[in-house]
Amino acid sequence: MAGLYVHIPFCRQACAYCNFHFTTSLREVDALIEAMIREMELQSPIWQAFQFDTLYFGGGTPSLLSPAQLEKLFYSIFQYFRWNKPLEITLEANPEDITPENLSCWKQLGIDRLSIGIQSLEDELLQALHRNHTAYEAMRSVYQALNAGFEKLSVDLIYGIPELRDEQWVHAVNHFLNLSIPHLSCYALTIEPKTLLEKKIRQHRYPPIDEQQAARQYLILLDIIEQAGYEAYEISNFARPGYRAIHNSHYWQGIPYLGIGPSAHSYLPPVRRWNPAHNKRYIQAIQQGILPFEEEPLNTCMQYNEYVMLRLRTAEGVDIREIEQRFGWGYVQYFQQIMKPYVDQGWVIQCFTHYRLSRQGKLFADRIAADAFADEASLYRNN
Repeated sequence: MAGLYVHIPFCRQACAYCNFHFTTSLREVDALIEAMIREMELQSPIWQAFQFDTLYFGGGTPSLLSPAQLEKLFYSIFQYFRWNKPLEITLEANPEDITPENLSCWKQLGIDRLSIGIQSLEDELLQALHRNHTAYEAMRSVYQALNAGFEKLSVDLIYGIPELRDEQWVHAVNHFLNLSIPHLSCYALTIEPKTLLEKKIRQHRYPPIDEQQAARQYLILLDIIEQAGYEAYEISNFARPGYRAIHNSHYWQGIPYLGIGPSAHSYLPPVRRWNPAHNKRYIQAIQQGILPFEEEPLNTCMQYNEYVMLRLRTAEGVDIREIEQRFGWGYVQYFQQIMKPYVDQGWVIQCFTHYRLSRQGKLFADRIAADAFADEASLYRNN
């Protein structure tokens, strides 16, 4: 079992907060698609032992591809890799690309899940974030997707925006729950280096992030979600029963995945690989028949650290039986020792062999995971 991720590094407009690899120049779209198809051909012998069951188009903005361009990618995807019947085919889409014509094309290709980048229902906040749509266009896109028969819809929202009032946040979340949108992905606004937002804050042209506001709005979100019967199955992801994102869940479970395209990451245990975040270098290497990835073999400590970091984010949490099976008893002792003060403090809930974050603990997930990271020296001291 494995997942396939396809990175489309093109956007019509740069969002103020985004530090993903993309370009707003669309001149190289066709050349890049040819290179990605060639990369699939080069990767296929490496991945011939795996059967893929999820496909995810991310970016960037994959929804800006024309129907012909998407069809070309689909043909090669199913030509070069072995597939079970796909459990899920996801396309990240921006509201401005969601039209009846595109929706019909996506359905015919087999796309059954859309992840729509709404981010906010407040026009002034959308403008501040440099989004390329209005709140009206965002809602119209959701209604169009529902009318086209897309049952598996996910909506992205951002909280902790300095000018986002609590009542506006409550309105946005409730609006999509009232529409029975089965999946929400909700992220705190973060200030990434070298982004327009970081520059504006540094130059005092935009308010800084208020961590207390972000924490408060996250806890408000948890209250609303739980009352609506959605499961908080990962810190930033919420779903009605049966509507979890299967592809992303594979990431958190450590299932292998292949990333195609510039900046795309792959995981072929115990090795992590990534392509260069540079379109021209990527295309040139592929044209020469070279897979341009860099790679890092993960030793036992690194695999344990990644396991802890990912599993603590999930509703199931960390299972010490799995730690013992995969990494050895020494890692169990180390993990339990680090978790004890957090359990006593109420940030981590221990239930038999499982450790999971409490509501308050979710606000400190990165800190708790980092404290639980191990190295050879710390394991030696523990023993």
